[in-house]
Amino acid sequence: MKIGLARKHAAEWVMAYASADDGYLGAYFSGSTVGRSDEELLPVGSDVDVVVVRDGDTPPSKLGKLMYRDTLIEITYLSSHQLDSAEKVLQSYHLAGSFRINTLIDDPTEHLSLLQKQVSRHFAERKWVNLRCENARERIENGIQSLNPSAPMYEQVTSWMFPTGVMTHVLLVAALRNPTVRLRYLAARHVLEEYGYEEFYPMLLKLLGCEDWTSDKVEHHLIGLEKTFDAAAAAAKTAFFFSSDITPEARSIAINGSLEQIRAGNHREAVFWIVATYARCHQILAVDASAEIRRELTPFFVELIADLGIHSSEDLVRRGEEVIRFLPRLWKIAEEIMLANPEIVNN
Repeated sequence: MKIGLARKHAAEWVMAYASADDGYLGAYFSGSTVGRSDEELLPVGSDVDVVVVRDGDTPPSKLGKLMYRDTLIEITYLSSHQLDSAEKVLQSYHLAGSFRINTLIDDPTEHLSLLQKQVSRHFAERKWVNLRCENARERIENGIQSLNPSAPMYEQVTSWMFPTGVMTHVLLVAALRNPTVRLRYLAARHVLEEYGYEEFYPMLLKLLGCEDWTSDKVEHHLIGLEKTFDAAAAAAKTAFFFSSDITPEARSIAINGSLEQIRAGNHREAVFWIVATYARCHQILAVDASAEIRRELTPFFVELIADLGIHSSEDLVRRGEEVIRFLPRLWKIAEEIMLANPEIVNN
């Protein structure tokens, strides 16, 4: 399916369903399709991200992934409070990228249009790029510090891995690139290659624990994930914020999308999302699956994290400390990318 058709279907869903809700203030596209041509094909394992803006300080829970007219759409709700000024958006690395160009689906109050013009005008100014990089760096520091050694291992792995992965976002933001979620390591590798820092990339993989992984090893773990994913999707009853990522409809992203990366020679870049999905599956299994199913599937997860060099909570604490010690070097590279980036305006 072409991206343009997928966007058309997503916009139809917004107008048919979201626009009728009380407090609805508009919607826009976000995520990996932003800035891409309507004529491009939607990649295997990709969905169309849509943000629905609602009035008030607290938005509803994330609706997540849904299938509409053969298009996988991910719906996120956002409070209007988060978009009440251009300054607030410009310093948020998660929000700003969607307003760099016009991604609006619907704007009944015209506030989003005004906001988009303001953000676009100042997006590439060094002051705001620097603040967005700092926003990403703070997310790393706060995330690592939140690790709870007494939590179940799947929760500890999540608490360590996501902030570790945000190191890629610091680099992507410095290069004015989309801080993508699932493909973050591949995108960061491309940025480092473009700016002449190829030798820096293996360190990012080393901190994740997969620097020396082969394609066979990654595919082996994907087979285990496939079994775990199907069991978790079948058992799921309890609502989590990521629940829509572990469903039959979302299977193509976690499994097919990862396999495509492996087959394309980007096997190490597939590891992040494989681990993230594994941990989320086990969070579901812990509350919704039988003890027998958990006993059958836990060894796959234990083998996965052991191959990452994680055997205990102490290992995760140590790995988190390694990330924190690495941040000054990461920041130096980000600053050098900002200085070399011809699009950034040194206001």
